[in-house]
Amino acid sequence: MSLRALPVLSLVFLSAACGGENKNATTPMVNRPAARTPTPVPAGYAEASERTARAGRAALGLFVDDKLGELHALLQPELAALATVDVLAGVRAKVLEAGAIGRGEDAVFLLGGVRAFIGDVKAGPHVLSAAMSFDERGKLSSLNFIPRSDLPADPHAGRAMKARLRVPFDGQWWVLWGGDSETANYHVVAPDQRHAYDLVMWKDGATHTGDGKQNDQYFCWGQPIVAPADATVVVAEDGNRDNPPGTMDPEHKAGNHVILDLGGGEFALLAHLQQGSVAVKAGDVVKAGQRLGLTGNSGNTSEPHLHFHVQDGPTPFAGNGVPVWFDGVCTDGQPAARTSPVHGQFIEHCR
Repeated sequence: MSLRALPVLSLVFLSAACGGENKNATTPMVNRPAARTPTPVPAGYAEASERTARAGRAALGLFVDDKLGELHALLQPELAALATVDVLAGVRAKVLEAGAIGRGEDAVFLLGGVRAFIGDVKAGPHVLSAAMSFDERGKLSSLNFIPRSDLPADPHAGRAMKARLRVPFDGQWWVLWGGDSETANYHVVAPDQRHAYDLVMWKDGATHTGDGKQNDQYFCWGQPIVAPADATVVVAEDGNRDNPPGTMDPEHKAGNHVILDLGGGEFALLAHLQQGSVAVKAGDVVKAGQRLGLTGNSGNTSEPHLHFHVQDGPTPFAGNGVPVWFDGVCTDGQPAARTSPVHGQFIEHCR
């Protein structure tokens, strides 16, 4: 069944959500110092995240345990009229055809006032995800069951990066998509983006102020994006327009972007930069912390954000992704060892 579930999670290819500094500035910044004291996790995030996780796991448990009347009682009236107990029973029967039902990984998304939960349901050898969102009363306002495909083998699984990376920005950002599973990171189905990130700024339950219809309402719009390591610029594209939020440009998937040769067969792609902001050109040698451009909303993306990944070749949409590890990073307000962040974490450069 499909009921307009989780529209705020529809950030597609190289995608996710981001206001900032002088949008036309292009002066390089080399090794810009960051605050030594980690930024605390935004107030209310932990409580709202835990509350949503509890509600989602409880609702999913009712489906798994065949307590469909109780699950139906949690639905908003409009949804309850469509997803009757009989409809829910039909969905569950279909799942049972694949094998015994069990529970798997789950994730919480807090965006634009929407509290959303994705929980995996195991059915024999197969997996589908139950995607749901809750209103302020804790009632289910959407419910989707999404089949998952088996991921192909990852040729770089467990690989230790040769390059030493800092996060490619300053200030505290939020990992919207990141991790090795489709639940936490929808990119994983694309070989080159197997270990990709969508990164945004999150405050007060959203990634933007107001109604989010203008790019400059997004907290990360215009924020400086910097080189994650000493590198050579392979590609620098700057001529694509920035989309109004909610529209996309699939003909120019990465939008304005920079590809860096990190050495050792590792290449970093930084995508969806703001038109006119790219401050480097192909052949330039850059230093870690040097400004590459500003966060934008160009390419196949529905909201301002930074897409970042490392792959084993210089050609976009080809090759295979490489696991990403950052040094000198703080996660969730605490200094961390070399780390590969995952969905839901707040990260910043704090060396």
